Amino acid sequence: MPPVIPLAATDVHRPWQQARHGRRAQALYPAIEPHASGFLEVAGGHTLYWETCGNPAGTPVLFLHGGPGGGCTASSRRWFDPQRYRIVLFDQRGCGRSRPLAGIAENTTEHLIEDIEVLRRHCGIERWLLFGGSWGATLALAYGQRHPARVRAMILRGVFAGTQPELDWLYREGASKLFPEAWEHFRQFIPAPLHDDLIAAYHARLNCGDAPEELRAARAWCAWEDALTTLLPQPGEHGDAQQLALARIECHYFRQRSFLDEGQLLAQAHLLRGIPAVIVQGRYDLVTPPATAWQLARAWPQADLQIAPDAGHASSEPGNLRRLLLACDRYADGQ
Repeated sequence: MPPVIPLAATDVHRPWQQARHGRRAQALYPAIEPHASGFLEVAGGHTLYWETCGNPAGTPVLFLHGGPGGGCTASSRRWFDPQRYRIVLFDQRGCGRSRPLAGIAENTTEHLIEDIEVLRRHCGIERWLLFGGSWGATLALAYGQRHPARVRAMILRGVFAGTQPELDWLYREGASKLFPEAWEHFRQFIPAPLHDDLIAAYHARLNCGDAPEELRAARAWCAWEDALTTLLPQPGEHGDAQQLALARIECHYFRQRSFLDEGQLLAQAHLLRGIPAVIVQGRYDLVTPPATAWQLARAWPQADLQIAPDAGHASSEPGNLRRLLLACDRYADGQ
């Protein structure tokens, strides 16, 4: 397997560390606007928002947002050099500007894989780079294993394979030992007799038909996730509609183990062989602990696993951000 490279904060000498104009990878690229956008009708009554930015003749890259249930933002465009990349973004089913918002009917991993193919054909792209963190990494892996010929390379962060042990860490016992006060708040929303299966209990409340109760459940769900996301505490920035979409869709997917067979993404890692990748993993990631990224890299010879010793889960943390930007510059010319 390739070496694990804990890139130090002072390590600024990699040949792909600087973009063409000598820019050091310390901050996102400047804000840009789409040059094309629209909506795609897909199977199951969903309509997806999509947009493209940057250089129409550049290296195609697809940004896969997290969650599931998150959505793209203006900052999602800014990971990539707009002079060198053709940047494609879309809001997954039920997310962001896609409709119906928070819709979970006909919303599975299989649907999302097909949606990506619909979008690829719509954009006239043969092969593209995949960029995704957390759930975005899950979806990138699932799509790449299904359509490896369509993938130039991957840049992944905070790998989540959708396994039962990963869900148990988050919603049974594991992270709860490190954040007992946040865990108690999360668990107290659910009556004690239902504590054995908090995902199922939250799913019932997030889909109960009582709008105020659904929103209270969404806030409690998101507060637990926010507590774990960064190494140093940062306030969450979700509006009510965003919180409901994120909580309802996450709970929907997690109740079904992301609509994947147990261990599927790790067992089928051999299907990715030949696809180059950078995996950025925060050492203190409490949402997606490093063990999964380590297992994936061991089974994927072309994956360059980089452990950030000063980061948790969020892409915005300096250790993760720097490595992700360097990886984007590394693959900008289709390398």
